[in-house]
Amino acid sequence: MLDTQLANLYGVKPIRLREQVRRNLDRFPEDFMFQLTAEEAAALVSQNAIPSRRSLGGYLPLVFTQEGIAMLSSVLRSPRAIRANIEIMRAFVYAKTRERWRSAALTKLEELERKVLGHDRDIERLFEALRDLMDPPDGPPPKIGFRMQ
Repeated sequence: MLDTQLANLYGVKPIRLREQVRRNLDRFPEDFMFQLTAEEAAALVSQNAIPSRRSLGGYLPLVFTQEGIAMLSSVLRSPRAIRANIEIMRAFVYAKTRERWRSAALTKLEELERKVLGHDRDIERLFEALRDLMDPPDGPPPKIGFRMQ
């Protein structure tokens, strides 16, 4: 998203947004935010993505990725940005908690599967032994006792 759009979304002036970004540049690596080139800004105007170059405020716009948008909510002080940051943190904690529950459930499921497979093998061996006992051997039964010579 463009800096002007985010400024509107967070309820701050675009100049204040850019100011906070400049003051906190270490929080915005290039995969969080980048600045458009003059050619890219002209292409946005020519494609009617923005009404005119003047609507950019005389600056080449900053563009934020989803991570940059989240980080931006933590450096801005407007009530809307603070609420957005709180909701982002809640969503993050919820996602982490859900992943932990899922991981624990998968571990338990794998453990049960190993036990069941082990029991299946044991039961199969038991049935084989029972079948062997129920099928008499071929030929006469062996004689019991001692043979004296």
